[in-house]
Amino acid sequence: MEPQIHKLSPEYISGFVDGEGCFGLQFRKDVRHERRGSPTYYSWKAQFMITARKDERELFEMIKSFFGCGNIYNQLDIEIHYAVSDLNELKNIISPFFKKYQLQGKKKNDFALWDEAVNILYKNKEERILAHRRSTCNKENQVRLIKIHSEMQKYKSARPRGLKHIDMAAKLIS
Repeated sequence: MEPQIHKLSPEYISGFVDGEGCFGLQFRKDVRHERRGSPTYYSWKAQFMITARKDERELFEMIKSFFGCGNIYNQLDIEIHYAVSDLNELKNIISPFFKKYQLQGKKKNDFALWDEAVNILYKNKEERILAHRRSTCNKENQVRLIKIHSEMQKYKSARPRGLKHIDMAAKLIS
């Protein structure tokens, strides 16, 4: 017999995300070793994620079912993550949800910055990748994404990984 999936209220999900959710914006490096010369590409990536103990899998299945998108991952055999990183899903499902069912406290400010970044990335989704030192992206948008990334850091736990490659983002637009 399959377990019965109970429906979660939007208010419950919003409250849960207030405590356990994360709105991420990263500047990523990708080295394509399979290509001649191993070219390096840089790109912006937005992500929505919730992290909890591994025993919360059933809850995460309900959240995934509620949104109709995203994936669930196990981490280090003790944590579980629900993550959405598809730009269309972030723009059309996740952002509207949190605009309607607003977060509280500092997470609300973090979301507002993240939502602005998602809008910039969505409008420029064909031009998000920067190859080597040539930028095909609008310089104004790149500058704003760097500023948003910097402003979001005050709402994050101190993690050096979050700042990885951000200096390269500034170099690529200069």
